[in-house]
Amino acid sequence: MATARVQPDIARPARSVERWDYETDVAVIGMGGAGACAAIEACDAGADVLVFELASAPGGSTALSSAELYLGGSGGTRVQKACGYEDSSDAMYAYLCMSMGPQADTDKIRAYVDGASAHFDWLVAQGVPFRDSEYKARAMMALTDDCLLYTGSEKAWPYRDQAKPCPRGHNLEIKGDNGGPLLMKILAEALGRRNVQVHCEARALQLITEGEGAELEVTGVVVRIDQQQRFVRARAGVVLCAGGFVMNSEMVQKYAPELARCTIPIGNPGDTGSGIQMGLSVGAAAINMHEGFVSLPFYPPASLTYGIFVNAQGQRFINEDVYHGRAGAAVLRQPNMNAYLILSVEDYGDYETNSYLGAPVAATGESVEELEGELNLPAGQLVNTCAFFNEHAAQGQDPLYRKSAEWLKPLKAPLVALDISPGHGAYFPYFTLGGLDTTPSGEVRRSSGSIITGLYAAGRTACGVPRRGDGYASGMSVGDATFSGRMAGRAAAARSKHV
Repeated sequence: MATARVQPDIARPARSVERWDYETDVAVIGMGGAGACAAIEACDAGADVLVFELASAPGGSTALSSAELYLGGSGGTRVQKACGYEDSSDAMYAYLCMSMGPQADTDKIRAYVDGASAHFDWLVAQGVPFRDSEYKARAMMALTDDCLLYTGSEKAWPYRDQAKPCPRGHNLEIKGDNGGPLLMKILAEALGRRNVQVHCEARALQLITEGEGAELEVTGVVVRIDQQQRFVRARAGVVLCAGGFVMNSEMVQKYAPELARCTIPIGNPGDTGSGIQMGLSVGAAAINMHEGFVSLPFYPPASLTYGIFVNAQGQRFINEDVYHGRAGAAVLRQPNMNAYLILSVEDYGDYETNSYLGAPVAATGESVEELEGELNLPAGQLVNTCAFFNEHAAQGQDPLYRKSAEWLKPLKAPLVALDISPGHGAYFPYFTLGGLDTTPSGEVRRSSGSIITGLYAAGRTACGVPRRGDGYASGMSVGDATFSGRMAGRAAAARSKHV
């Protein structure tokens, strides 16, 4: 039995387990942001907790990120208030619901919005530092140690017409793209102070269950440590925080084939979907599996926002002041996925030294006509597009896509076109947004909506608040992962008092 091959998509009945190598109230699988927060919250609620992490050290995908957190509401976080913003819960709720569209889970969004400001305070209590300052430039992340910045499309149409814009991206007080390692270091230290045992190089293989059908209960998990299968009894339940499935090409091709057209998967090697597969093995529902975040990181430099996106017909298809993820999702929807960013050479500026985009120059022209010919676009189409855009931009207007006036000005020759077509050299990073269906408190549901006793999920193993690439904002994943981890850990600990 100890050396039998096991599969995450096949559960093991408890009656086949001859011994328990570990016993605990709550077993947490994975120690990224979600797993760490689940373990902290469960421990603080009085439960015995064991954490199993497949890598050689804690961190997960959170440690690889900039660790921005999308927080606000309830009048604003400490930082928002210090920077002069009053962020209403209604505005934040409206923005998130609109961003997630028909896929929105309004109960999860409401729980997140109502708890986001308090979640900020909880992170501060763990030792996470935030500076009371704002980074005002249009950027993907703050490369200074400033905290607050706009990280979505809050100021862009159509969102600005439905919800009062407010910056909600919270960057840790550290310079450069180093927030993720700092956040995970602090959370790991918080677990250490609580004497929670973390087993690294421990791969979760299979859930252990008792009962069948509606009476099925998750009572443990099989893990591999030192090349040996170990059996963990979890009296209250198992919390799956094992990441998404972006590193599993077969799952991506099966569930989200559009993402396979992008270039670089964002995640850690453990994002193989094993947590989702373990959930499926006990009858869990996996939802929103076709969706993912896709980035077209065309700023910085911010001056590229003055340009226009056009497709293979030479037509605009979106307002260029949107968040880079919304732009990336829009590019994937264009015919043949061919697209260009047209801009004045003066706005091209320091693109070659200050950009993450990597898009090659497709053509240059002393006139729109010349550029159109160089790109081999349909005759007259780009000429008409630019003429219409320039006429209205000169008046501070954009009747087609309502780009903000601050980013409107006529395109002036000489012009340059960057090829932003997927597969032509531009950087298109991506990750998955589908996962197990859970309640706002982290309990895993079947397709019928009933709860699987003893099973919880958080982070990207679950389908959380962020559900659409075109409505995503930086900070939603780490914000949602840490918050949902806390909720799941708390729910599992509450069950420990009754078993």
